[in-house]
Amino acid sequence: MKPFQKLAETKSPDGSVVALFRHDGAYIMRVNGVDLMSTRASNSETQLAELACTPVLHRPKVRALIGGLGFGFTLRAALRLLPADATITVAEIMGEVIAWNRNPEYALAHDALADSRVELQHADVSSLLRAGRQGYDVIMLDVDNGAESLTTAGNARLYSDYGIHSAVDALRPDGRLAYWSSTPEPRFVRALQHAGLQVESHSIRAHATSGAYHTVIVAQARSA
Repeated sequence: MKPFQKLAETKSPDGSVVALFRHDGAYIMRVNGVDLMSTRASNSETQLAELACTPVLHRPKVRALIGGLGFGFTLRAALRLLPADATITVAEIMGEVIAWNRNPEYALAHDALADSRVELQHADVSSLLRAGRQGYDVIMLDVDNGAESLTTAGNARLYSDYGIHSAVDALRPDGRLAYWSSTPEPRFVRALQHAGLQVESHSIRAHATSGAYHTVIVAQARSA
């Protein structure tokens, strides 16, 4: 059995231990010893971008916001989909995660981050939502395991009523809001509906044809 190689370790803003491992060609990020993500289980992160971005491809100068860099799978999918005049802002709160992805020695998001359409910000995505009133055509949030936060306790506010309204206020007319979650999150779906949004919940395998199911929740303002 090939060993797990620890490449780096850091702490999240709330003190959780976040570590990067490599195993048999794959990269794994663990939080307090629990697997958070793997490069071998990226299908749902890719689908997050496809479900969120595909309906806005016809718009000129699409502005997209991704909350949470992860291993860059959502970013790469958005880059494949969105045209040359699009702008994709990526907000990542952990500087070490940015450094891991930028490191050309790791097979992560180095090339995607070098794309001219990408604006990477070392910031809490909540601050960009508050400052971005009607600024984005599509917002994709994958900052944790979902409403039940694992990495950073402060992420929970994104799933509160205040966080939902901040995200909605940051959307352009007919903009789309999408969340990645490891679980179905029925209470959060109801909260989005209570905020007046039309909501679709998609169950998607971690791998294309196998593995656990994750959830992508897509919300949009109801048509008048």
